[in-house]
Amino acid sequence: MYGPKVDLSFNDITNASGALLVVPRNGQRPLKTNSQGKYLSRSLCLSNNSISNLAGLEHIWEHFLARPWNIGWLDLSFNQITSIDPVVCELHELRVLYLHGNGIWELSEVDKLRELQYLHNITLHGNAIAGNNKYRKHVISTLPQLKMMDFSSVTRDERVLANVCRDWSGRGKAEKPPATAGSS
Repeated sequence: MYGPKVDLSFNDITNASGALLVVPRNGQRPLKTNSQGKYLSRSLCLSNNSISNLAGLEHIWEHFLARPWNIGWLDLSFNQITSIDPVVCELHELRVLYLHGNGIWELSEVDKLRELQYLHNITLHGNAIAGNNKYRKHVISTLPQLKMMDFSSVTRDERVLANVCRDWSGRGKAEKPPATAGSS
């Protein structure tokens, strides 16, 4: 990733239009801009705000970033997000997604991220889904390219187990068991 992150954290942002009024924090490295004043960064941080709905998120990254569809790192942690908006899946270069400390309570929300083939690091702890005993296996089987989940490595054994569970649950209950010799 090039350039420091565009940091809009801790601004009590509730929606996309509110974010457009915020000036990004200055980090240790200065943010560089292009001729239109947009930041040359592939990282956007919206953590520790009050965002509950991701509708309009594309307006935020289009407003601030020179190449918005090349975002590789997106931090939406510690907000009030309950579902993953399809707009996140339009970030085909996304490699790191932080969603910890939100209100996501359905495991099926993770399924929406399947098409993000480069996503290798995700955080979801601190959401209601983390209390589900199938949580880690489901996320790993849904996103087989993951290397890190909730700040810990995804092991080869976890990946194998998740794939076995996915394959097993993929067998429909309507399927008939194979016929055995001597059965009619």
